[in-house]
Amino acid sequence: MNSDNNLQEPEFTEALLPPGFLRNPVHLLAFGFGSGTAARAPGTWGSLAAIPVWFCFAWLPPVAYWVIVLLAFVVGIWLCGKTAADLKVHDHGGIVWDEFVGMWIALGLFPDNVYGILMAFTLFRLFDVLKPWPISWLDEYLPGGLGIMVDDVVAGFMALLCLLAIDRWLMPVIV
Repeated sequence: MNSDNNLQEPEFTEALLPPGFLRNPVHLLAFGFGSGTAARAPGTWGSLAAIPVWFCFAWLPPVAYWVIVLLAFVVGIWLCGKTAADLKVHDHGGIVWDEFVGMWIALGLFPDNVYGILMAFTLFRLFDVLKPWPISWLDEYLPGGLGIMVDDVVAGFMALLCLLAIDRWLMPVIV
């Protein structure tokens, strides 16, 4: 039960955005540079769009990388909350900044090749779509921009943990 009293749950018919909506830099970022405007599966398109942006900072030392991800999360709380309030919809499907941050978390340690990127993408989307506990609980009960962001952050960490487990326990057995 979400406590955003003035905001509605998204419906497919609300996919239409007001004219000039993405001219606002806050909305443009929240909509993942426009990737969230895809008619079908905007979360998947947002997750894919996060990868080229990731290449811009993936080469940084780990501390700098995680500081950028943390800043993107904190800024994302405000970006997503503001955009949801402007649209008067709690978690519009086109808001995909949360997918960007979740993907960057999933990509945080391993993907130094196309297979790692593909595995991170697949696992992140799996957790984001299926929303196992605690993701489902967080998605339902946290309000505003925090609620929009946190479920994808947890999905990103769950994907990262799976990648760690595969790397530590499964790969030595296979190789």
